[in-house]
Amino acid sequence: MGNVRVLTGNYSAAEAAALCRPDLIAAYPITPQSSVVEHLAELIHNGELDASLVQVESEHSAMSVVQGAAAAGGRVFTATSAQGLALMYEPYFRMSTLRLPMVMALATREMTSPETVWSGQQDAMSVRDAGWIQMFCDSNQEIVDMVIQGYMIAEHPEVLLPVNVCYDGFYSSHLTEGVNLPAQEEVNQFLPPPSFDHAVLDPDAPFALDPLTPGPILMKYRKTHLEAMEKALQVIEEVDGKFGALFGRYYGGALSEYRTEDADVVIITVGGMTGTGMDAVDQVREEGIRAGLIKLRFTRPFPADKLKEALKDRKAFAVIDRSVCFGWSQGPMYMETKAALVGADSKYCHFSAIGGLGGTDISLGMLAGTIRKLNTWKNEPGEKETEWYMAD
Repeated sequence: MGNVRVLTGNYSAAEAAALCRPDLIAAYPITPQSSVVEHLAELIHNGELDASLVQVESEHSAMSVVQGAAAAGGRVFTATSAQGLALMYEPYFRMSTLRLPMVMALATREMTSPETVWSGQQDAMSVRDAGWIQMFCDSNQEIVDMVIQGYMIAEHPEVLLPVNVCYDGFYSSHLTEGVNLPAQEEVNQFLPPPSFDHAVLDPDAPFALDPLTPGPILMKYRKTHLEAMEKALQVIEEVDGKFGALFGRYYGGALSEYRTEDADVVIITVGGMTGTGMDAVDQVREEGIRAGLIKLRFTRPFPADKLKEALKDRKAFAVIDRSVCFGWSQGPMYMETKAALVGADSKYCHFSAIGGLGGTDISLGMLAGTIRKLNTWKNEPGEKETEWYMAD
């Protein structure tokens, strides 16, 4: 099935997007995303991809262009990072609240300022309440597979929401791995053509799309949007099962677990740090520490019930964030994990760990050290001070 290629994360996203047969692509280059759209332009120029490519002058225009094409019933794709995401925020928010499905690759990066172009997850975490589905990948293979799954999730008739496929800038976007790239026939078998028709622009049947909306209708929009997000949790599991049955790769749905069956302590990871986290678990297991790992694959919708179940029999946990929650001096996914456990978090020892900002490393030693701290404190329930990975 498929063929093995050595690809960067950005090329993985581009190749997967091409396999999904987009009608239109629009994007503006920004580090570290640029080579996604550059490679798609190359595929179109070489006749390997039949799609319209719109060269725009900004990310705001990129999202506006794909928004119009999606509103006309097309399958669309774009990609961005950091300040580009910030510039497109107005149509980005509008894309989700108009319930227009699409997939966008997000090579995550720190937000300015202080001025930086290096890796972090602050950009994605800063827009997690803009109504998009967010998934985080920790390998180039997962990037390929999640772009393909993303369209099936986004276009599901009970979801109809745009999807961000997030992966760590530079760590994933620019580093190469062996990837099993599905054949076009296999993707065609898995992913049907788009068929959503709830807002299709047609010159022969004009209508007002997004007119000034009175409050009662807006209330209905918000409520049904949230209901679609909740439905997406079920759809994510279903799509993972369908994908695994065809391609032999299962990802566990909204979260995945590693060596948690008998674990007393666990670390919770997001994105590219996960592989290092698994190595840290293996290392401390050799020391006799019963450790495990939970990977948050989706942050929107947040898999609160599934996470609560995964933590049910544990004694201690730490959430490793590559971003901060301003005002709390903790990480955003740690805050959301506590919210998922409200009323039950007092039975655990737990704390927030923050690292990897501005492209700094989250090392094996840092994660193993966090696990050892959890093991030391596992019989002392309560919240501990935030751990900052300043240096290894």
